Amino acid sequence: MALKHVIIGGGTGYIGSCIATALSTLKPPLSVRTTIISRMPGPNRMSWQELEINGLPKDTTAVINVAGQNILDFTQRWTPGFKQNVYNSRVKTTKQLAEAISNSDVKTFITISGVAYYPPDRNEYTEYDQCKKYDFLSELCHDWECAAELPKDSSTRQITIRSGVVLGRTGGMIKQVIMPFFFGLGGPIGSGTQYMPWIHIRDLVNLFLHALQNECVRGIYNGVAPELVTNAEFTKAFASALGRPAFIPLPEFALKTLLNEERAKIMLEGQKVIPKRVLESNFQYKYPTIKRACEEFAWVRYEEPY
Repeated sequence: MALKHVIIGGGTGYIGSCIATALSTLKPPLSVRTTIISRMPGPNRMSWQELEINGLPKDTTAVINVAGQNILDFTQRWTPGFKQNVYNSRVKTTKQLAEAISNSDVKTFITISGVAYYPPDRNEYTEYDQCKKYDFLSELCHDWECAAELPKDSSTRQITIRSGVVLGRTGGMIKQVIMPFFFGLGGPIGSGTQYMPWIHIRDLVNLFLHALQNECVRGIYNGVAPELVTNAEFTKAFASALGRPAFIPLPEFALKTLLNEERAKIMLEGQKVIPKRVLESNFQYKYPTIKRACEEFAWVRYEEPY
């Protein structure tokens, strides 16, 4: 499929900005024009209000939505109002784009969701497993994915990527923990035995590009690395890459006090998620192991891959 114009909802956030940068580096005949939907004005941008009034630009060939309030923003208390912002920023924006796509000739629609769709038990889950809602975060993922659904007679190819913990130096989890780890103050979270489905930011971005460029890719894909690790195993790998000790755990009660028990579940409970359909699609990971990913983050003069 010839890509001409890609619209990115949430293109100013960490994941969205990396996707936009990656698209801008594509060379002919793969080069595309991008427009970011944002609340802030700027070049190559449009607002959500403009989308509601005017719809998508006529030459739009693909739409990506990765918009969403940062759930782990430590500056925000876990209040009903903040929870509603978390919900609306994902579900309402996705629904708005789905409605706009229904009135357009867009060929591809890619949205993001989360591995909280799967229960945090000892079972291994692939994209072929269907799970029921079990808490706020799982309900959010279900509603998020439902909001992206297009009419059954739609000709638009649709993909949903259920992302794990995104690892990158300039955003996400690594940005939050690198200083404590650098000074030898890092350690496991809670017991450390909880599984941590993860993916390197470059692999996640490449998975979006893979979905954009391959007509056979459609449906649900788990945006996680093929290697299953626990939080303790991540801690060991990251500390080793930095050449630092990591023996100071973050107690479960402290995290619950800081974040609220409901939100702390994101870090205290984990899912065993397998990217079965991703591997079946012949996607090639650049960072398939946590050791390789952490070794890259340890570079003193680190630059994001895009």
